[in-house]
Formats: sequence, C-alpha cells, structure tokens
Amino acid sequence: MAQPNLPNLTVQQLEYLVAAAEGPTRAVAAASLGVTASALSQGLAELERRVGVRIFERQGRQTRLRPQANEVLTHARRVVAETRDLARWAGMQRTGQAGMVRLGTIDAVAVNHRAEAIRRHRRATPGLDLRLTVAPSGALLDSLLVGDLDLVVCVEPTGLVDGLVISPCLEELLYAYAPSDVHVGAPTEWGPWVTYPEGSHTRKVIAAGLSVLGAPFAVIAESNQPEVLREMVRLGMGWAVLPAAGAEAGAEPLTRARSRPVGVRRLVVARRADVVTDVAVDNLASVLLRG
Repeated sequence: MAQPNLPNLTVQQLEYLVAAAEGPTRAVAAASLGVTASALSQGLAELERRVGVRIFERQGRQTRLRPQANEVLTHARRVVAETRDLARWAGMQRTGQAGMVRLGTIDAVAVNHRAEAIRRHRRATPGLDLRLTVAPSGALLDSLLVGDLDLVVCVEPTGLVDGLVISPCLEELLYAYAPSDVHVGAPTEWGPWVTYPEGSHTRKVIAAGLSVLGAPFAVIAESNQPEVLREMVRLGMGWAVLPAAGAEAGAEPLTRARSRPVGVRRLVVARRADVVTDVAVDNLASVLLRG
C-alpha cells in the first residue's frame, strides 16, 4: 500500500494553531505570539490548505476549531512542545550549560586544589554531564590523546607532546617527610624512600630535586597514591617527598624534614589540539585555570 504524501507543515503554522485554540480571540492569540492578527489568520489558512481538511468553522462572529480537528491540534501541541524542548537544549549546548565533558585529573587536583571549583561548576550547570576520572598523569595524557578524555589536569610533562594544547594551572611545592622517629631539621642522612612509580612525572621532579641536594634516592616502595605514601611514612617504612596539601592534612599530619621544598611540580590543563571547539569544555577549562 502506497504511503500518503506528507503535508508540508511548518512549526510556526502549528504554533499558530495552538495559540488560536487556547486564546479567547484571534487578536489575543496573535498578541501572545508577537504577530498581527492578519498574519495569524493567513498562517492558519495556509495550514488548513496544506492539511487538506477544514480545521475551523465560524460561529457567529467567532472562528472556532471544529471538533473533528482535535487530532490536528493534538499533533500541533506535541510538535510545538518538543520543538521548544529542542530549542532549550540547543541553547544550553551553545552556552555550555548542557552536554558531556570527560575530565581527568590527578588525585591532588580532585581532592585538594580544584575540588571546590569542580563542585561549584557542577552546581552552576546542572544540565552538564561531568564525568571524572582520577589517575596518574601519564595515564591521563594517554587517554586524552586517544580521545577517551576531553580535558586533563595533570603534572606538566617533560618536553612537548604533539597534538596537545597545554596551559599552566598552578605550581605545587614538594617537601621531604621522614618517619616520626627521625630527627628533622637539617638531615644529613636521607631515605630510604617510598615514592611514585618509575617513569611518573612527579618522580622525575623529585629525583631532580634530591640530586641537587646531593641526597641519595634509594627507593624501597612505590605507589601512585600520595595517601598511601603518606601512610608508609607514618608506619616508619621510609621517607617521602609529597605535596604539602596532602601530606599535612588530616588528624595526623606529617612533619617536614626540611623547611625548604625539594622541588616544584607544575600542574597544567591539557586538551587535544585537533578537536572542534566545545563550549562546555571551554567553560570547565576556564574554571580549572582560575581555581
């Protein structure tokens, strides 16, 4: 059986129909839409012509919707409502109030430095689907490069990384911490060390800083998580170089073995250079850069 030809209707014509059905007069209906009564009448006449069925009938000086045309009105209301929903969605997409952003951060950013900024942004943009991944810097950058993440806040990589745009975010001081039974102040013997895994960006910063101080870097245990390293120090397993925000937080903060920092690690916001501009990603990047 051949399919019937579809009437070439416009959303505006359907909007005119809904307004005419709900308004007490056509003049009121036209005013609610910001058009003239003449334009409304012409639009309704064209709608009736394209549907091919009489929609209105005259009762005295008034024009009323025919009971047989209720199906047309039901369709018009549904299309107008869904089109308005689409318009609202598109507007939120354009302004970054909706959509999905896949954010990756190291733990220090998610827990300490930008936790409140991320919470504020989520409250301010309830339509945004923000997905957070917490992982070491190297893994985050790998995920960013293959397109599994949209935005990353991590330790600055050594050297340039092709395909990424990197913006400085903040600098984090790293201090040496020793077990509680070690005399601190001006250590002459350092270590042994519990630290980040071989190849991590932070470990490279630590190794360089200890080298400048002439301190040996004998590693006996590794972990990607600074909280685990902090507990290793508390258990007396070894020394660690950690960001102060994590090492000195909580009920049992660690005490610095040296007042001056061992090094500085720079945290950056990284994005792929070859992607189409996404306002939602842009907005979150600005929030993370400002703090």
